[in-house]
Amino acid sequence: MKHLVIGALVGGLLSAPASAEITLNIGYLRVEQPAPPTLSNLDPIPENNGLAGAQTGLADNLTTGKFLGQKYELTVTEVFEGEDPLAAARDLLSASPYLVIDAAFEDIVAIADLAEAEGAVLFNTSAGDLALRDTECRGNLLHTLASDAMRTDALAQVLVKKRWDDLVMITGTHASDLSYADAVRRSLAKFGLDLEGEKEWAFDADMRRNASQEVPLFTQDFGDYDALIIADEVHDFGRYVLYNTWQARPVVGSEGLAAVGWSPVIEQWGAAQLQSRFEEEHARHMTAQDYAAWAAVRTLGEAMTRTSANDPETLRSYIMSDQFELAGFKGRPLTYRDWNGQLRQPIAIVHPRALVAQAPLEGFLHQTNELDSLGLDRPESKCEAFQ
Repeated sequence: MKHLVIGALVGGLLSAPASAEITLNIGYLRVEQPAPPTLSNLDPIPENNGLAGAQTGLADNLTTGKFLGQKYELTVTEVFEGEDPLAAARDLLSASPYLVIDAAFEDIVAIADLAEAEGAVLFNTSAGDLALRDTECRGNLLHTLASDAMRTDALAQVLVKKRWDDLVMITGTHASDLSYADAVRRSLAKFGLDLEGEKEWAFDADMRRNASQEVPLFTQDFGDYDALIIADEVHDFGRYVLYNTWQARPVVGSEGLAAVGWSPVIEQWGAAQLQSRFEEEHARHMTAQDYAAWAAVRTLGEAMTRTSANDPETLRSYIMSDQFELAGFKGRPLTYRDWNGQLRQPIAIVHPRALVAQAPLEGFLHQTNELDSLGLDRPESKCEAFQ
């Protein structure tokens, strides 16, 4: 287990006179999740994935806080395989009621259920599972990571708009692949689309050598279709499916045309400045998980700026109110859904080289907020913890 405190020195250099100072300490808990083996290591997950975004959010908070006499600190704890994440969470919560979590679904729920977490403000920045926003929601847990359902609803809007309604899907076998595939099926049904064929990817051959032979045969019995959906959230096999299918058709989902919470190709709405700040500090592109952690830390900074308070009851009340808005470099102010704690946000439709569109797409309306056409809407929600 590794501990690190950052922000105090920077905060001291930037702070206003001591008589006006208030300090907000934020805990950051990363629970190591062993990555499954994949066919390619061209795109390794950064070791500081998520944490780098939180650090950029901390720097942004400090920049604003220096004019208001507000200081921010980030206490980082990393829990390695075999260690106890609950003990680490208790330790962080003993020092601060604010905790940004990078962990698996089961660990996030267990942390939220701790007695020490009662009355705390926790942020999920790593798990897109629908259940965390639905039947397994917790009143002390907010979600800055876009849910799988938000991403697949955005993808379904694109499919409807392009009239690609004859659809097939290839699904991987990892837990995140299965969760994404479930979200795809839900989104297609929600938007009146059908899945005409589905196959599981269970090859153990090296596709780097055999893709041009194996993939055409694997996809041949799909027949004709409009688009092929890939459910490969660990980015194992999907890259080898592109341009190797029996039919020359668009590939969408986890590969090809993708719906994502954040991407380096987003440059509008001031996003280029955020991307530049991040890249200067961390020498790499900002990921969707980095963005989620940045948004969590900035949420607390925005709340303290507006309320001049640092207690969890005041900040949570403001964050969940109609007055809260976060400028998230996505063209619209970001707010939290008061029925399950999910951060409303547009979803980018991208390929690796450019932004194609941003959902919700034109024509997809909602009676209260168009962003609620993405993900779990109030009438669909079984979450009762926020009532």
